[in-house]
Amino acid sequence: MAKKDRKAGRRKQPPPALRELLRIPEGEPVDLASYDSRATPGGPADKAAALAAVPPLAQRLAGLQERLYAASTAGGGRRVLLILQGMDTSGKGGTIKHVIGHFNPAGCRIRAFKTPTPEERSHPFLWRVRRALPEPGEIGIFDRSQYEDVLITRVRELVPRRDLGRRYGQINRFEQGLADNGVTLVKVFLHLGHEEQRDRLLARLDNPDKHWKFSPSDIEDRALWPAYQEAYELALHRCSTSAAPWYLVPADRKWYRNWAISTLLLEHLEALDPAYPEADFDVEESRRLLLATG
Repeated sequence: MAKKDRKAGRRKQPPPALRELLRIPEGEPVDLASYDSRATPGGPADKAAALAAVPPLAQRLAGLQERLYAASTAGGGRRVLLILQGMDTSGKGGTIKHVIGHFNPAGCRIRAFKTPTPEERSHPFLWRVRRALPEPGEIGIFDRSQYEDVLITRVRELVPRRDLGRRYGQINRFEQGLADNGVTLVKVFLHLGHEEQRDRLLARLDNPDKHWKFSPSDIEDRALWPAYQEAYELALHRCSTSAAPWYLVPADRKWYRNWAISTLLLEHLEALDPAYPEADFDVEESRRLLLATG
């Protein structure tokens, strides 16, 4: 009996959920230099294995999205908000194309946040974010987000530091309120390497079909890389909470990035376990009346 127990104790334990592997611990300082942007934590063995894993992942995601949307038709319903942040070329647009492309667009709400308009500047910084939130049953995707107001504003010194310091707490309270009201937040920082960014920017310059994706300001921002890394470290440290944790996804390998974000979404949707609503009418009577129409 004792031998059997020892053998059972040696059984291989299931791997931890990806959201546990990639989660930024709450309250701990963040040193981005300590994270390998080419790493593949918890991922498939290689690119071929990742690509093979995508179709079954996409099928499961699509089914869960349909159930999430269907549940909202009965009134109320949960919402999911995917926030994508990262340096230029880190893959925010690529994620939307390759991951969100598997969803029914009718149940998605995609918003890219750019430089605030004069109207947006006339309101508190969270005003434009609140207007873009997903409705019940929807999956919202933010390409950049409220965090721009503690990132570029910090690096470019666009607001006084005393105002900037208060924004972290405002963001945390805002996200806690969302979580309390049925929004599941999946905040992803796409961790791109410095050399990888240079290579991607050069690839855009070398391809005339990609010139529209390049701006001379990309070079200016690249020159501010250390300041941006510091700003991200502070945002990840101060705004990774139990209600809305940050997940760091190494982004140098696009195949891993797409697999990882698909898996993170799958884990969160499976935890929600949305269900199709029960019929609010007499199914059998409706069947009888339909058949009677000939």
